Amino acid sequence: MSKVFFDCGISLDGFFAGDNRSPSNPMGGVSRQLHQWMFHQKAFWTHIKQEGCGDEEYGADSQLIDAVFARTGAYIMGKRMFEEGEALWAEDIFHADVFVLTHEKRAPWVQQGTTTFYFVNDGIQSALEQARQSARGKDIRIQGGADTIQQFLRAGLVEECFIHLAPVFLGSGVRLFEGMNSAQYEIQAGSIIPSELTTHLSYTLRKL
Repeated sequence: MSKVFFDCGISLDGFFAGDNRSPSNPMGGVSRQLHQWMFHQKAFWTHIKQEGCGDEEYGADSQLIDAVFARTGAYIMGKRMFEEGEALWAEDIFHADVFVLTHEKRAPWVQQGTTTFYFVNDGIQSALEQARQSARGKDIRIQGGADTIQQFLRAGLVEECFIHLAPVFLGSGVRLFEGMNSAQYEIQAGSIIPSELTTHLSYTLRKL
């Protein structure tokens, strides 16, 4: 049975992205601060089809990146994240179907390879049902942004999460866990993996 999870980086003060996000300013301009650990990893650049752009390390951090891609059979993301990435992403970097939550009606975007973007107009439950069918038993990653992750959290649909805690303060921006109900989940801490540029934290969530 597919599990629903998210895997993302945040700052020490809890921000997922900066202010003034737009396609010309992805992540509010804070991606380097939050995700510096990934940019040193061979696995990251390989998966986004830009080999040779990083420091080409392959160690424990790269193994974590590979493991996330390997377990994921379908992705769900919000329109804002899609719009920020559409012009930048190489063809077929997801290697799976991606379900985009949007009010815009649009035909599926079939890429060369195994990635097709489907545009879902009838909410998160519909996107999840379609993703489950597409994933064929593999897991479903709620890719982001923060609002999309929050929708799935508030609906009690998230079973696991992985947080990569960057040693930076942003001071403002989009908080990942804004407005969460403290009584909604029982949360069990999993692994804690220290790394030079981040701390990898895993949690299991059970809806109460």
